[in-house]
Amino acid sequence: MCVYFRPLVRFDGPRPAEALDLAGGPGWFSHAVRLSRDSAPQTVSVDEIPDDWRARLSTPRPPMAGLVFDHPRVMGILNVTPDSFSDGGVHQTASRAVQRAHEMANAGADIIDIGGESTRPGAFTVPHEAEIARVEPVITALSREITTPISIDTRKSSVAEAAVRAGAALVNDVSGFTFDPMLARYCRDHGLPVCVMHARGDPETMQSDPRYDDVLLDVYDFLAAQVAMLVETGIPRSRILVDPGIGFGKRIEHNLTILQNIALFHGIGCAVLVGASRKRFIGTISGAETPAERTFGSVAVAQAVAAQGVQVVRVHDVSETVQALAVWRAISQGTYP
Repeated sequence: MCVYFRPLVRFDGPRPAEALDLAGGPGWFSHAVRLSRDSAPQTVSVDEIPDDWRARLSTPRPPMAGLVFDHPRVMGILNVTPDSFSDGGVHQTASRAVQRAHEMANAGADIIDIGGESTRPGAFTVPHEAEIARVEPVITALSREITTPISIDTRKSSVAEAAVRAGAALVNDVSGFTFDPMLARYCRDHGLPVCVMHARGDPETMQSDPRYDDVLLDVYDFLAAQVAMLVETGIPRSRILVDPGIGFGKRIEHNLTILQNIALFHGIGCAVLVGASRKRFIGTISGAETPAERTFGSVAVAQAVAAQGVQVVRVHDVSETVQALAVWRAISQGTYP
């Protein structure tokens, strides 16, 4: 029987002597929830967690792409597309995209994620030539003008190659390295950190009645398997982020289950990224009809996952998220600039 352990993360005191650091960061845990497909969840003490799980949960996550994981980091979203669900067309020209990137950097973004292919539900695949034409001039300009690291949001090795040549420092693949078999090898050969995300199906079909045996454990197993594949390919675990893919082939109940239990994914032994910004489930819960009206709900999600030790949040609303997380840290940890 396969068992899993979700740490019950805390940041306050007093801290018991037997507690372990969570991923080498400011959070800690002395208990975890034991999960399996065959039995009810059970709370266990830290000394009941197997050694391999203890090691993966507590080992510090090394810096990557300029990110140091001593507190939650903010990844700003920059879609250079005509049809992304929230800001499609707004930053479609290079000049507007560069301006927006400067705004996010000035607002405190720790990294800026640039994408030239919409992955909203129902979106079609974009030819790699068009995707390169959208992102390459933006990355080229930004790499000369700002020091904030840049990641490229793509499924294609040819796009990643052009973006890295222009100045990108991390490859973020929403297909979880299942779309282009050359992409993992390219990242390995160039020593690039990567983000591997879970999605059920492709953007065109992913919201067509998604089903799971156990969404939390199914997503965990997929990501753990993909990380193992990447490590076998030659990309060290220390250069891998994992993203459970909120909204990608998941209904609202799936999203909520994953977010409630997001600390489980620390057990893969990688830094964890969550991208839930402005997504439809926030509007369903809150009544905010348009993506632009979902800022407050998006910030609430960012705070909720930060409280479970997530290292990176991917957001549209950088200034609001940075401010909220700074106040949350001050309250929960007693630290402030």
